[in-house]
Amino acid sequence: MALYDNATAKDLPLEQDLDLLARLLADTIRTETGEDTLKQIENVRELAARFVWEADSGAADELAATLANLNDAHTVALARAFSYFSHLSNIAEDLHHNRRRRYHRIQGSKPQRGSLSHSLEELSSRGISPEAIKTMVAATLIAPVLTAHPTEVQRKTLLDCERTIARTLRMRDRVMLTPEEMEENDAALKRVVLTLWQTREIRAFKLSVKDEIENGLSYFRSTFLKQLPRIYIELEDRLSAMTGEPVQLPTFMHVGCWIGGDRDGNPFVVPEVTLHAVARQAAVAFDFYFEEANKLEGELSLSSRLIEVSPAVRAIAERSPDQPLSRAEEPYRQAMAAIRQRILATAHLLGKFRADILPFEGAEPYANAQELGDDLRAVSASLHAHNSAILASGRLRRLIRAVDVFGFHLAPLDMRQHSGVHEKVVAELFAKAGLEDYLALDEAGRRTVLLRELASARLLVTPYVDYSEDSAKELAIYRTAAEVQRKYGQAALPNYIISNAQSVSDLLEVAVLLKEVGLIALAPTAHAAINIIPLFETIPDLRASDAIVRELFALPQWMQLVAAREGVQEIMLGYSDSNKDGGYLTSNWELYKAEVKLVEVFKQAGVRLRLFHGRGGSVGRGGGPSYEAILAQPAGSVAGQIRITEQGEIIAAKYSDAEVGRRNLETLLAATLSASFPAAKALEADTPERLGLMEKLSGIAYREYRDLVYATPDFITYFREATPISEIAKLNIGSRPAARKATNSIADLRAIPWVFSWAQSRLMLPGWYGFGTAIAAYREEKGDAAIEELAALYRDWPFFRATISNMEMVLAKSDIHLASRYAGLVKDADIAARIFGRIKTEWRRAVDAVLAITGHKELLGDNPLLARSLKNRLPYLDPLNHLQVDLIKRFREGDESEDVLYAIHLTINGIAAGLRNSG
Repeated sequence: MALYDNATAKDLPLEQDLDLLARLLADTIRTETGEDTLKQIENVRELAARFVWEADSGAADELAATLANLNDAHTVALARAFSYFSHLSNIAEDLHHNRRRRYHRIQGSKPQRGSLSHSLEELSSRGISPEAIKTMVAATLIAPVLTAHPTEVQRKTLLDCERTIARTLRMRDRVMLTPEEMEENDAALKRVVLTLWQTREIRAFKLSVKDEIENGLSYFRSTFLKQLPRIYIELEDRLSAMTGEPVQLPTFMHVGCWIGGDRDGNPFVVPEVTLHAVARQAAVAFDFYFEEANKLEGELSLSSRLIEVSPAVRAIAERSPDQPLSRAEEPYRQAMAAIRQRILATAHLLGKFRADILPFEGAEPYANAQELGDDLRAVSASLHAHNSAILASGRLRRLIRAVDVFGFHLAPLDMRQHSGVHEKVVAELFAKAGLEDYLALDEAGRRTVLLRELASARLLVTPYVDYSEDSAKELAIYRTAAEVQRKYGQAALPNYIISNAQSVSDLLEVAVLLKEVGLIALAPTAHAAINIIPLFETIPDLRASDAIVRELFALPQWMQLVAAREGVQEIMLGYSDSNKDGGYLTSNWELYKAEVKLVEVFKQAGVRLRLFHGRGGSVGRGGGPSYEAILAQPAGSVAGQIRITEQGEIIAAKYSDAEVGRRNLETLLAATLSASFPAAKALEADTPERLGLMEKLSGIAYREYRDLVYATPDFITYFREATPISEIAKLNIGSRPAARKATNSIADLRAIPWVFSWAQSRLMLPGWYGFGTAIAAYREEKGDAAIEELAALYRDWPFFRATISNMEMVLAKSDIHLASRYAGLVKDADIAARIFGRIKTEWRRAVDAVLAITGHKELLGDNPLLARSLKNRLPYLDPLNHLQVDLIKRFREGDESEDVLYAIHLTINGIAAGLRNSG
């Protein structure tokens, strides 16, 4: 069952891995379900392959007929088989990318674009000195931020199995195995593939926030705790080599988290859950430090009869409550034992840790992570001073950096809530305090009373008044935030994000509420223990963002709070809702314009800008290659300050494998370094002619998109019947509801299921609709000169190139023929014909426009690796779509058996895995 055809020599290992995994899965299916089922699966695969590779339209009809006649048992087996083919293909491809990168390094090839080496060489070639890079890094903050959104349909149990497969395959690659060892390796793969087949892919229960917390923590264990320190060390060593002297960089890059702090639309994020999230994060950090200290204790067996040791290390060793005679001549081991016991004592003091291990009596907890780091640095300094520097350069150096980066909190937890909730709470506090009717005030009036409260030391909340249930819950969250900071430090919970921020008063309301628990104050002096971050996420909000921020900075009181936060103000930009609101092209353009205007506002105010990009996994939600996306940002908008959300199945794709995870972290750092020193060409990119052209194209695309989605009669009916949105809502893939309100409105539907549903139906509409009409209109106006002009933009303007490249990828993953089968699910044939006909016409326009602008003969013409990967997985992906259509039809016609719903959910899982960035 070969997955890849005509592999080149360099890709032969990939073909072999894919064939091996396919064979193991086929053997498992044969054993578990019988030869007939396997033959049926192979027949479906061959039909799909004929349709994809040979453009055999008859094969499509035969395939549809075959799938329609399956019994329940074969239907489930098929869904499971093709779903696992997608997952196993992902493992093999990730492994092959790692293999090729290692090969290039071994061969001494030129550094690949996106690597740290490439970025540093490129900066050096432009005359950027190592000193300038060090200075910039000292004022830098880079952070991918994990969020829990309901597109990650895969269970953690299966992710663990996939990691095991990756490790076992990697062993065949890295080690020369004996025949006996190869047999055992084969047997290990067989065992885990069988485990996969015999494990339920879909959760039988609704995912809770605590489950999401544990899923998120698994990536810290597998990747972040080990790989992020290595990236710091690589950058320090490369800068040291460039300068000829040791370089020690401050902490400038970490991994953030929303899971357990984001309560916008999620009623299950309550104070207890937030406390649980922080405690669990701390436990993972302490567990890692404890194990690493334990290993160092075993490694540092140096004898005082043979080496010298510093007084600082002897002092640490003497504080150990455990002084066995066997360690009397081993001061470093004694010191590490003392550090290990103090780590354990600290962990037990802060919360539940490991009940099976208790600290020795007398072990003194660390007051903070700085103290732990100082002890580890004392050990390192002693080793350096006494001819043992190389012993400090491995595990100890990585542990020191890990403590600096992850502290006692592991990941900064962001809080988020909708502005409308804040408004209601403040209004109730004012009413219960006998103050103004807050809701009756205009914007100017609201600012006046809010600034009055901020300047007063008096509190609004009193224990002698009963508040509504909603307000009491919100006030409890604020008290929880203060408790977290007292216990774990400000770094544990540094940010508060306001969804749907539309005015200055939206920010002042949060400041007043934070003042109630002591996290914000103006009197007697300005104090701000937390960042207040507006999120601009719709097209109107993006257009108004610079005016809102300018008015905000005009308030002396707010500028005092900014000064208390080291002169940095963070702004979050929402890609998902702006796309749902205005379509792909307009969303990208309005985001770009907002950044340009914000850079100027911040420059005039003398405030440092940090942009937080709320990007999803799919292109329709801001996804796409991070490296190109960062380099495509307007000049001056990065400047060493950037945070980016990582959402849904993209977290697993990027970070479940440690080596892939390190590459993605390195790429984020490399892109930020390059973008923080924009070349002269980038500074001159935004010419008036380009800006004017984009404004024109965006306006046309916006009108076309809005007319379809918000003005076309029966469009909501088409969407709900031609996509699996209702079936997705029944899938246990997240704790958050699919819609903000129980209405039949696109506006109230969350952007995540909106995009995810279109991806499942293989239309990917949010990633391209409106673009074709815009380009067609411009070609009609300018003739052949239009394409020449747009082609030049594609070559020379990073923003336009990234926009087109991402759209090209989406169009390549879409399939209008499969989409037509989903259109057949619409009960009213007239609605289906009218709306799908319009969509199909626009799809054709978009494809033609992209090919004309790029000059490619076919989609992905400049990305043969992705094109080949996609083409070779389609025979396993397309049957899932055909099967999903038939299953949904059966389900909606009344066959609501458990097998049918289960099979639908299996197809959702497999399609998401096959597309990789679907939600």
